[in-house]
Amino acid sequence: MLDQVANIVGAQNVATGGAADRWSRDWTGNYHWNPLGVARPGSVAEVSEILKWANATGTPVVPISGGTGLSGGCKAEGALMISTDRMNRIREVRPAARIAIVEAGVILNAVHDAAGAHDLIFPMTFGARGSCMIGGMLSTNAGGSNVLRYGNTRDLVLGIEAVLPTGEILNAMTELHKDNTGYNLKHLLIGAEGTLGIITAAVLKLFPRPRAYATAMVAAPSLEGALELLNRLQEATGGRVEAFEYMPRGYVEYHRQVFPDAKEPFDAPHQVNILVEIASTVAEECAPGADGSLPLGNKLESVLGALFETGHVIDAVVAQSEAQRREMWARREAAGMMIASRVPSINTDVAVPVDKVPEFLRRADAMMPGIDPGFTTNVVSHLGDGNVHYSVFPASQDPDVHDRILEAVEDVALTLGGSFSAEHGIGVSKLPSMRRRKDPVALAAMRAIKAALDPQGILNPGKVLP
Repeated sequence: MLDQVANIVGAQNVATGGAADRWSRDWTGNYHWNPLGVARPGSVAEVSEILKWANATGTPVVPISGGTGLSGGCKAEGALMISTDRMNRIREVRPAARIAIVEAGVILNAVHDAAGAHDLIFPMTFGARGSCMIGGMLSTNAGGSNVLRYGNTRDLVLGIEAVLPTGEILNAMTELHKDNTGYNLKHLLIGAEGTLGIITAAVLKLFPRPRAYATAMVAAPSLEGALELLNRLQEATGGRVEAFEYMPRGYVEYHRQVFPDAKEPFDAPHQVNILVEIASTVAEECAPGADGSLPLGNKLESVLGALFETGHVIDAVVAQSEAQRREMWARREAAGMMIASRVPSINTDVAVPVDKVPEFLRRADAMMPGIDPGFTTNVVSHLGDGNVHYSVFPASQDPDVHDRILEAVEDVALTLGGSFSAEHGIGVSKLPSMRRRKDPVALAAMRAIKAALDPQGILNPGKVLP
């Protein structure tokens, strides 16, 4: 079987046995598997030929990009894996149209660099940007720290190229901002986690690079006060808040346990710690004054000062250098490593309406002692868009207790009008949640779409749909 795949991509681009080890586990270490082999095509035509063969032989196929997913979406026991790592060309950057045309295997940081060469940005960013790839980002509709201003991955894509399970190539590489010609197949495949097609290229939106950032750690007396801070900042800056990240006291303490050299964000400890960042492309706001200060930074300090007078802010540290800004961001972007440092851990990725985040946390914290009295939590939140990562380190080793913890967190989120999956996708880890929580009519519609596009059921089987 693999000889036939080697005839398509070349024997040197098929890995088996020990050579496939790097593709045989997920980043978290929660999932391990033994694939049939790993094919590394170099073009969309080769992906097409592999899928034609797989469809004809009934061979299951699992696509993989950077392998930085958190939900087991690339688990591939006995399946042929298709790695997009060789499809790593930035085909074109067009500054006038503010687009980049890239292949699925391009690493996110490379897109940042290519856009930066033209004084532009691709605004999606998160901790795994040095290894995650564009295809995986699109397949999971990845989120990140700048969703508040720019939206999820879905909002940053004009067009895609994809190979369907039958091997047919879907050319939807439109560069249009408006195209109202029937079903939006781009949005069907984005977020489908490789179950409906393998995304091989995309047209990405680019934006002007901010001339300056103003970044601060802010302590608020309550989460409700923090939301007032967010609203005031949005009003004062014309909606230019790029990030608004909540780190409670427990997160800060655990961060210093995992990273002993890390500093406290303030001279005194506080319970509600917010990383806030605003950015501007307006020259007048970004040119240093006679005293060396930036008007943008002065604006942030002015808003914070006014909120200090009203009691909505109780402490603040505004970054005075790029090094200090990076130090603030390093604290937030360490969240993934912090979770991976403890086993077992129960990781949740819920979203609730922004103004319901305080109530969600109160209810979740109140429920946990009755389920697992010795539990501890590690919570961090994209507070500006209502996404909460409520991670639990259980004292109990009982899997039934772990399931009850997960169900309790989901119960609270759904009671408040939320979702059990905000940005990490479903994969295999959230299949029970899909079975319990997803509307049956919606699941039936999804199954009908899957059957229509993948009648053999070969593409990333056992993911997303319970």
